[in-house]
Amino acid sequence: MPATPTTRQLAGFTGVDPPGRWPPTRTIPRAGALEQPVETLPGVGPAVRRKLGRLGIATVGDVLAHRPRRYESPAEERTIAELFGDEEAVLDVVVRRASARRRGRLHILTAHVTDATGEIRATWFNQPWLEGKLAAGTRLRLRGKPNRFGFQVSSYDIGDAAETADFAPVYPSTADLAQKTLRTVTEAALGFARDGGEPLPAVVRASDQLPLRADALVRLHRPRSDAEAERARRRLALDELLTLQLALRRRTAEREVLVAEALPPPAELVATYRDVLPFTLTAAQDRAIAEIDADLARTTPMQRLLQGDVGSGKTAVALYTLLRAVEAGRQGALMAPTETLAEQHFFTIEGLCAELGVRVALLTSSLTARERRAAHQLVASGDVGIAVGTHALIQREVEFADLAVAVVDEQHRFGVEQRAALAEGRSPHVLHMTATPIPRTLALTVYGDLAVSEISAPPADRKPIKTAWVTEERSAEAYTRLRRHLDDGRQAYVVCPLVEGSETTLARAAEDEAARLREHELAGYRVGCVHGRLKTAERRATMGAFSRGELEVLVATTVIEVGIDVPNATIMIVQEADRFGLAQLHQLRGRVGRGAEQSFCLLVSRHRDELSESAIERLEAMTSTTDGFELAERDLEIRGEGQLVGARQSGLTDLRFTRLRADRDLLERAKELAAALEGEPFLHDEVERLLGEAEHVGES
Repeated sequence: MPATPTTRQLAGFTGVDPPGRWPPTRTIPRAGALEQPVETLPGVGPAVRRKLGRLGIATVGDVLAHRPRRYESPAEERTIAELFGDEEAVLDVVVRRASARRRGRLHILTAHVTDATGEIRATWFNQPWLEGKLAAGTRLRLRGKPNRFGFQVSSYDIGDAAETADFAPVYPSTADLAQKTLRTVTEAALGFARDGGEPLPAVVRASDQLPLRADALVRLHRPRSDAEAERARRRLALDELLTLQLALRRRTAEREVLVAEALPPPAELVATYRDVLPFTLTAAQDRAIAEIDADLARTTPMQRLLQGDVGSGKTAVALYTLLRAVEAGRQGALMAPTETLAEQHFFTIEGLCAELGVRVALLTSSLTARERRAAHQLVASGDVGIAVGTHALIQREVEFADLAVAVVDEQHRFGVEQRAALAEGRSPHVLHMTATPIPRTLALTVYGDLAVSEISAPPADRKPIKTAWVTEERSAEAYTRLRRHLDDGRQAYVVCPLVEGSETTLARAAEDEAARLREHELAGYRVGCVHGRLKTAERRATMGAFSRGELEVLVATTVIEVGIDVPNATIMIVQEADRFGLAQLHQLRGRVGRGAEQSFCLLVSRHRDELSESAIERLEAMTSTTDGFELAERDLEIRGEGQLVGARQSGLTDLRFTRLRADRDLLERAKELAAALEGEPFLHDEVERLLGEAEHVGES
């Protein structure tokens, strides 16, 4: 009898034999895809990559995390005849002819466009590439507002509605990066939205009625209503707040095992210090000192953030804290992010410390090998009471005899490396200082369990700095005013524009500008120049000459942003001020107004038509207030509220989706979830990344 044939199903799903390897499903995370450089997206060449880099966008993931600051409101479609006042409208028109012209650096493109009811001139600024696309007969959709010249175009479409559509995203940008480019790049990046995976457990998503993370990213960038965009933003904000809370819990657990020796109560040395100070400490400074004294009396290492506005007197409080260590027979360290700031701190405190009989050493990377060895020996032997320096202070070869207090200025990293260099199981008391004020609620959220002290008011004898904004065609008036100050025996700063390129390019631009000013606007005046490429000795000599009054004008890059203190300098001109961030402008302005005389800050920008919306808001904010804490709030609003003040220039954690004033409930929910999910694998990679990158996040 013949054998019965058998039938076997093919290997695979429901088959008898499983395949050697199952193909991955679409929902499996591919985090590596989000780490791809931004130039892997279509349409991103070297020029666009550089422009995106200035916004902190380097990867595909960064594009997805670049949150719109607002959305285009619904605008009525009208005919040319129906345009009224300055109401925003959308036109469907045909190009009759187009022409371009230049006004200085401003490129103006004008197209005569028509519909069945009439003709109007449509205008674009600084979009020269568009001229070739506006051939006669081209159909356009234009969004914008009528004005006395015709129709000012804010966005356009050639073909289907996209840029001109209701709820089109408007992103934080720079003057030379068009919204159209950002929208095109983001649209390409949305294809990778699912590659980040889903970090939240299903039970949390269900109980909180949350969309999937990938769906939230798509709706954030492509909403059909304001409500849909807000729901998406809140989902993404919860992810980052939960990541932050999990990171803070990890840091807190690590810190609980550390022990610092309590310092004895304040005694004679700090009392003498108060006596030799050339001024009386303010009530705000005294309050901060009392809070620090209470911390130093405990065996838990102090972790305090001292934040104060520019010129509020943080250095006096920092030196008091360091002297508390010296008074106890131990050592203090003051660490700054740049050599210029470290040197400034050294020269500021050296004279006072000499009067008190306290030896101070400066350790920076520019010391010669012999100088470095000598400084290391003095620190290791305990002969130096206070060491001032840059990252050189936390190199392994620097050994302190008995480090009790560390002051870390301007968010400089002070963490893993320093702890490794300390004795096992011991940790110094740490005071973090910042002159980039952060709204208190934000500081407490981001710094977790760091205690926060604020010095909000400057000394009583200082007058608020008067700030004015002029466009470059009126810059001659700014220099006329500056010369009047020089003729009255005062001194001045001129801050050079932020130019594209390396530190060397910036240095060359500063030197060229100083040479130009010596021959033109400031001919006959003593003009010096400082920038980041000067050798240490040259920089010290120039800064010293300016401090002594031997130079009347200092032309500088942003190396003078912090730490420079010349009371006789009463006026500053910031060239192309629209290129600077708000926190940076406020820091620069703080170089004047340090004496009893009235001081001025003149912001010179390009023509208003050339500026981005956010640049105009920054300059208006600078002229409206000198209060750093108020500017911090305004900066949050201008950046879309989620980004911390000066985030990319100061190294603070960057909250991209969170609006803290609106998201208090999310913050509380994130704290609850962090307690419930601690130890679980959710968001593990994000927490690791945050702890690896953050300058603070409760870092000790």
